[in-house]
Amino acid sequence: MKASMSAKHRPAWCVGIPAALTLTVLAALSPLPAIASDTAAGVLPNDIASAPCSTLTQADSPLSLARAVDLALCHNSQIRASWAVIREQAAAVGEAKAAYWPAMSVTVAELNDRTGYPTSSLPASNRTGDFVYSSFVWRLFDFGGRGANRRAAQARLEAAIASRDATVQRILAQVVQGYFDTVTAGALLVDKRADESSARETLASAQRRIEGGQAAQSDVLQSTTALAKSRLESNRAQALYDKTQATLAYILGVPVDTPLHLPESLNGAEGNDEEDLKSWLEETQRHHPAITAARAALEAAQDQVTAARSTGLPTLDLTANYYQNGFPNQGLTTVNSRTVTFGLSVSVPLFDGWAAHYKVEAAQALVKEKEAELDDTVQSTLMAVIAAHAAAQSALQNLRASEDLLRAARQAFESSQRRYISGAGDIVELLVTQSARADAEQQRIQCLAEWHAARLILLASAGRLDREAISQ
Repeated sequence: MKASMSAKHRPAWCVGIPAALTLTVLAALSPLPAIASDTAAGVLPNDIASAPCSTLTQADSPLSLARAVDLALCHNSQIRASWAVIREQAAAVGEAKAAYWPAMSVTVAELNDRTGYPTSSLPASNRTGDFVYSSFVWRLFDFGGRGANRRAAQARLEAAIASRDATVQRILAQVVQGYFDTVTAGALLVDKRADESSARETLASAQRRIEGGQAAQSDVLQSTTALAKSRLESNRAQALYDKTQATLAYILGVPVDTPLHLPESLNGAEGNDEEDLKSWLEETQRHHPAITAARAALEAAQDQVTAARSTGLPTLDLTANYYQNGFPNQGLTTVNSRTVTFGLSVSVPLFDGWAAHYKVEAAQALVKEKEAELDDTVQSTLMAVIAAHAAAQSALQNLRASEDLLRAARQAFESSQRRYISGAGDIVELLVTQSARADAEQQRIQCLAEWHAARLILLASAGRLDREAISQ
């Protein structure tokens, strides 16, 4: 918020009050959390402040996962929409609190009062004067309707904030998946280009052996076939990389044609599975923002039942009125006058066509609906955690197995390559081990990405993904 505010942009009651004090009063009265700023990036669990938004630059090469997360928090349309919902519900809280304040109004008019006597010889009279009417109404008692509306609005605000957190966790899961899909595709592209280079070397070796009379023409033909296959797979890897880049850009909320420079490879990872599924489920049920939002929505619906009942009950208001030179919808008085009234007003609804009864029934039905939505949210969230936990466990086991597979495949290929160069092996054996090594390289890349993604997606599914986990 700017340090100054022009008078025309300040509320009427603020005119004449110093700008700094006005901002302080507005901030104190605002129900919106201080962290909800239109110009601030989104926040993650355990964040105490938000960083200013920025755009993607060449300095972001290679683009880290943490930087990708910041871009998504700032530019993803769903996250920006969730902030708008929070501000809308915060305004509703302010509106609900306004019911505790007195309502004041003033009407000032200049009237021309002309009185004629069509059936009499009396002359017409013409009088011009100022008319002023002001009113003051302060509701003192209403059987809990205002309190219920305020609590319901506050619960809806809490639900909006929790829903925003749930949206962030869902989008972060998409960012994580898209990021590692892109890194995997890039690493696969590098690997396929290396396979193509290795296939060229094999073809060159076969041609040299033919020239030396140590191999048949079929070796060259098989090597040429292997090279063509490597080129095809390299082209497909390039297309996959371009596709995953565009998908990631869309998730981040940047133009899809924005060039994203990501790391060409993934570091090794060591995982653990010390925390069992039961612990994940218990933690999720207690703290997941989607479940918190559903609970808050249920509380709001329950308070709306009380608010609906209060509409059919009496209310007590303190009233005061001031009249100058007449009364509303009447002519001016013949002489200047001033009238002041004070009183207590009791309003008792007698019959409204059973509208209040149907309001209560609708509010009670909404409670049942929110109860079912809470149960569904709990079940779907826990199912997502179960699936993510199983995927993480599988990814960890696959990661360990892929390391053994790659080590064995590399040793087999190196041995076959030495044997073929020395003339002790044949081309079929070399091509088979070369293909096995390429598959093992691909499996290792995929398993690394799956483990990194599965670990973070599990945290996001449980609503616990924060910057520390992302930076690790």
